[in-house]
Amino acid sequence: MKTLKTIASVILLSSITFLGQGQEHFSSCSAAFLDNKLIVDDYSPRGRSILSQNAQGSLTVAEATFEDNKWYQTALIDFMVAIRDKNTQTLMMYSTEKYQKIDLQRVMAQCQKGDHIVLLTTKNKYALPHNEILVQ
Repeated sequence: MKTLKTIASVILLSSITFLGQGQEHFSSCSAAFLDNKLIVDDYSPRGRSILSQNAQGSLTVAEATFEDNKWYQTALIDFMVAIRDKNTQTLMMYSTEKYQKIDLQRVMAQCQKGDHIVLLTTKNKYALPHNEILVQ
């Protein structure tokens, strides 16, 4: 019986260790894209994401890779949308839905110039450093 408990304990601890190793936080790069084009002007700490209130297209968040001096989306990921009000800095959920793609004009209809569209990943696997888009 003691041997059985020892074996069960070893299996349990091994399983917990194995599961914990596979869940590194923010281990995959992701970015926002408008019609497959990277929105941020520079994928670095200096980068800024700005869109005109008249911008149109499909807004996506995807895993991103850099090849041939260009950023590409490789796999769409689930995201949610919020809007940060320019005057009060209040963050309001646009919707409780999860998206992989949304028509940007649907979101822009709720925005004023100076607001920010805030993109939220739904899994902590994805780093999304440029998650706020200024509406101009």
